[in-house]
Amino acid sequence: MNTLKIAVIGCGSIARKRHLPEYNANPRVEIVAVCDIVEKRAVEMAKEYEAKPFVHYSEVLDLKEVDAVSVCLPNYLHARVTIDALNAKKHVLCEKPMAVSLEEAETMNEASKANEKKLMIAHNQRFVSSHQKAKQIIDSGELGKIYSFRTTFGHGGPENWSIDGSTSWFFNKEKAFVGAMGDLGVHKADLIRYLLGEVSEVGAFVETTAKEKTSVDDNAVCILKMESGIVGTLTASWSYVSSGDNSTVIYAENGTLQLENDPNYSLKVDYKNGESVHYTLDKIQTNEAEGQTTTHVIDHFVDAITHDRSPLITGEEGMKSLQVILSALESNESKKINKVNKVSNVY
Repeated sequence: MNTLKIAVIGCGSIARKRHLPEYNANPRVEIVAVCDIVEKRAVEMAKEYEAKPFVHYSEVLDLKEVDAVSVCLPNYLHARVTIDALNAKKHVLCEKPMAVSLEEAETMNEASKANEKKLMIAHNQRFVSSHQKAKQIIDSGELGKIYSFRTTFGHGGPENWSIDGSTSWFFNKEKAFVGAMGDLGVHKADLIRYLLGEVSEVGAFVETTAKEKTSVDDNAVCILKMESGIVGTLTASWSYVSSGDNSTVIYAENGTLQLENDPNYSLKVDYKNGESVHYTLDKIQTNEAEGQTTTHVIDHFVDAITHDRSPLITGEEGMKSLQVILSALESNESKKINKVNKVSNVY
């Protein structure tokens, strides 16, 4: 396969600021089609990237020349469009959270296997330089036993990011299903699984306190217990109005790791003996213009297809991270600690 022919379904902010420019920057990719139910948006992106515009995604999936698609749609459409694309023999990169239930996620994975096409979920935290370096340090054993952690993702809310502003689907319960936990919390669930292994139990308080005229969550504080016994907290919020926070701190026997917790250093290691090591690495991507860098998600997806490799965040991996936030939502409803492998499909 010399050139990978791509279609992007959904022309909102995530497509405009991540998928389309990163595909366009990859020399092995040709963007051949874009699709959005708002025709003006599809035409605008088609003109910018010299692609064909479509309003109905089924027409895109009928294009024989399309090798793979990005699904950049509201959460409730992720499963439907992904499954249709896989059944149309297209590889799929689906935005997070991959689905709104475990049943949907399982069906997506079954479609991927049945059609022998790759399914990747667009979790970008694993590709951040500080996170990859932290995993190397943890896996090396130099920190000794890991005791605890805190991981946070918060900003002022999707009205500052979404193409539709305060009227965005992010605030529509039927379309979004979940708020800050699905937008931000699932990213940190995926990161902590990447760094420390699987989550076994979750307790959570999930509230709507910062946003009006919506019933989706905008603040969540979760306590996670890993299968290894490590305990820590995960916070997701749309109420950080002055500045964002995308930090993680890991407390261990021989020192403390600070990831994206310092304005000057992406990664700091403070050892118990008083020594400190500060790493200057590629900055984590942000929604602000000055923070834009490649997420590496697109390039990894393209590599997985062209070299016939399994992507780092498969559908199975995406489902496990989804399972963590579903467990948190269920814990909040039941007011009980919830076992992750016992979570139900419906919230």
